[in-house]
Amino acid sequence: MTHQLSSPDFHGEEKSEQLTSIGQIKPELYRLRQGDQGDGKQGDTCGKISFLLRYAFNTEQLVVKILKALDLPAKDANGFSDPYVKIYLLPDRKKKFQTKVHRKTLNPVFNETFQFGVPLAELHSRKLHFSIYDFDRFSRHDLIGQVVVDNLLDFSEGTGEKPVWRDIVEGTAEKADLGELNFSLCYLPTAGRLTITIIKATNLKAMDLTGFSDPYVKASLVCEGRRLKKRKTSIKKNTLNPTYNEALVFDIPNENIENVSLIIAVMDYDCIGHNEVIGMCRMGSDADGPGREHWTAMLANPRKPIEHWHQLVEVDSVTAWSVCVQCPLYKPSPC
Repeated sequence: MTHQLSSPDFHGEEKSEQLTSIGQIKPELYRLRQGDQGDGKQGDTCGKISFLLRYAFNTEQLVVKILKALDLPAKDANGFSDPYVKIYLLPDRKKKFQTKVHRKTLNPVFNETFQFGVPLAELHSRKLHFSIYDFDRFSRHDLIGQVVVDNLLDFSEGTGEKPVWRDIVEGTAEKADLGELNFSLCYLPTAGRLTITIIKATNLKAMDLTGFSDPYVKASLVCEGRRLKKRKTSIKKNTLNPTYNEALVFDIPNENIENVSLIIAVMDYDCIGHNEVIGMCRMGSDADGPGREHWTAMLANPRKPIEHWHQLVEVDSVTAWSVCVQCPLYKPSPC
């Protein structure tokens, strides 16, 4: 999803880079015109971010080049952070771009270019949202701060040669953005067969320092708190938007289909340490919201694949398979 543009897309870019090198920053670049600040929530500032903006009229794309950040706060015990940036074109939060992670620095230089397709007529109602994070391999990534830029129509009149500087406003913790999973459910009552076709996932959380993950999908059949059987897809290397189109099949007698549920987890493969859960969702008659609706639609339409998108959520108590209840269907295998 990331579209890298070659340097000729920004004429005079090299000159601009020299003007914004450390020790040569022009003070006037920090003075904001009225209305340029956006509608970000007020809070303590925690560094600055620099970027280039221009609008490509011929392709109707907003082109954003993230240049660098300065004076970020230290989030790690070593006195540094491992920063990266996510950008959205609000109000759409499904399509996002993300820079690479930069290790052990408070002044990262990104120089990465992204583009959003948006008609000129809609530009006045859109806002560019930057979220700066500290990467953490073993826990939730820390939100360092945010920047919201509105009045994007003003930038369409420029050439995109002059760097824009914004104060990064300290942000509160956001809801975990783990990605979405697309799959279908199909049940054949006469054969007692449940088929889960894992189609694809989008916008997965980056689990590796490369800014990517090595995702695969694991489906577990659960009865009254115990995991009975599991199936998994192949591993897709170095991607946050994997495509699978793989079928996972479970044999479940028709008289027992109401007693089981599914835990579908997207995992990050690690050849050295333990594989980690990126996010999960639950299907079943006792699941919440979309999981119950998808399951009900499957039962109401036997022999027909029912396809839905599901937002991934963090691992919680629904994955605790340690409940000591004997399932009437199978002899459970150890977790």
